[in-house]
Amino acid sequence: MSKSRHTEAQMIGALKQLEAGRKAEDVARVGVSKHTIYAWKAKYGGMDVSQAQEAKQLRDENTKLRKLVADLSLDKEALQSVIRKNGWRWSRTELSYSYVNEIRGQVMARVLGVEEYQTPWD
Repeated sequence: MSKSRHTEAQMIGALKQLEAGRKAEDVARVGVSKHTIYAWKAKYGGMDVSQAQEAKQLRDENTKLRKLVADLSLDKEALQSVIRKNGWRWSRTELSYSYVNEIRGQVMARVLGVEEYQTPWD
C-alpha cells in the first residue's frame, strides 16, 4: 500500500465538504480522483480528526502485536521441533522456566550455527 500524500485532517476536511453538499468531482480537485474520495469516505466517514488518528495508532499497534505473536509462534514451533527430535518427554509440572531457556539456547545455537548461544537475560 502506498503512503498517502494527504494527512487524516485533509482527508476528513474533504469529507466534511462532501457532507456539506459539494459534489465529489468538486472536492476531488484537491489532487485526487473522485474514487479516492469515496475510498476515504468508506474509511473515515463520520470520524473526527482525533478519532482517525486514534484508529491509525490502533492499527499500527495491532500490526506490531500480530508480528510479535508470529515470532512467538515460530519460537514455540522451533522449541517443539527440537524436543521431538531429541525424544525428550516430560509432564507439564516438570517444565521449568530455566529448562525452557536452556532449550531456547540450544535452538538459537543451531539456527545461528554457533557452539553456544548466550541469551540476553543470562
